[in-house]
Amino acid sequence: MMNKIFLLVLAMLFFVGCKSPEARKPISVKTGSFIDASVERNKKLNAREQAEIQKILSEKKIDYLSSQSGFWYYYNIKTDVDSLKTPSFGNIINFNYDVKTLDGATIYSKEDLKTQSYAMDQEEIFTGLREGLKLMKTGETVTFLFPSQKAYGYYGDQNKIGTNVPLICEVTVNSISEK
Repeated sequence: MMNKIFLLVLAMLFFVGCKSPEARKPISVKTGSFIDASVERNKKLNAREQAEIQKILSEKKIDYLSSQSGFWYYYNIKTDVDSLKTPSFGNIINFNYDVKTLDGATIYSKEDLKTQSYAMDQEEIFTGLREGLKLMKTGETVTFLFPSQKAYGYYGDQNKIGTNVPLICEVTVNSISEK
């Protein structure tokens, strides 16, 4: 009988000691203050850039078009030939462009950048230019105004274009060909 009581007590201690561990409460709780501050900085940056671009748009006597992607553009030279197509995935686009600040100071000239060849949506190129090229046909020249998030954004190009710099680019498409 003593043996049975001993085994029963031992079994009870075993089950009490083997219960699953409880999760601990976190030592520190993140409040998201960094993210909130970042959101506020980006809202202010975006508002400042939008104001600068709107000022340019109102000063120029040119009717800029607003893209669905968040940049503005106008055609210096527009091709009205319907048989010419805009580029699609994989097409090779041969083009020239320059890069300027919003006040018109040249960052990279067409001579600096030379003639470019770009496989549509298959190579790295900054977002605004990639989206802008999709609007163009062979022989067209377009001037784009890109807010910094459509240009090189927070990182810049790690050369001449700094952090959060909105850009003006004049782009000429020389040819569009199948891959």
